[in-house]
Amino acid sequence: LGLSGPPGAGKSTFIECFGKMLTERKHKVSVLAVDPSSSTSGGSLLGDKTRMTELSRDMNAYIRPSPTRGTLGGVTRTTNEAILLCEGGGYDVVLVETVGVGQSEFAVADMVDMFILLLPPAGGDELQGIKRGIIEVADLVAINKADGDLVVPARRIQAEYVSAMKLLRKRSKVWRPKV
Repeated sequence: LGLSGPPGAGKSTFIECFGKMLTERKHKVSVLAVDPSSSTSGGSLLGDKTRMTELSRDMNAYIRPSPTRGTLGGVTRTTNEAILLCEGGGYDVVLVETVGVGQSEFAVADMVDMFILLLPPAGGDELQGIKRGIIEVADLVAINKADGDLVVPARRIQAEYVSAMKLLRKRSKVWRPKV
């Protein structure tokens, strides 16, 4: 599964909760988290692993943070190979968290079985949803943080994305993207 979304959408938190649910159901889960690299120093914080503290201690989970090192598309130059290595190593679920910074960060969609776009409730309006790019390749749009005071905005954004996705060309005869 590939996951992308804007900063603050809750990608790492979602992955930790989802990953723990999967390991409790006896799956072996690998997380390939991609972090941006500095254009000045080339360094990267690789902080995703620290945000997944419970999952990082789970014996049935493996978390590998990697820097982009200037690669565009939200993944690294070797993400596809890393997915294959994880599968070969016995991990039956591989989650790839992209850098997640914009409409063009969707190279992972061609590497995975399902591409999930995670959005916060205040993530834009219907016009954001019909922009060409990332929304066209999403198999699932998940509105995250939809609790408390954000329930109503989350439902509004969900309705707007459902409407917007009806305007997009279908990519599959058997699957319609869900919101």
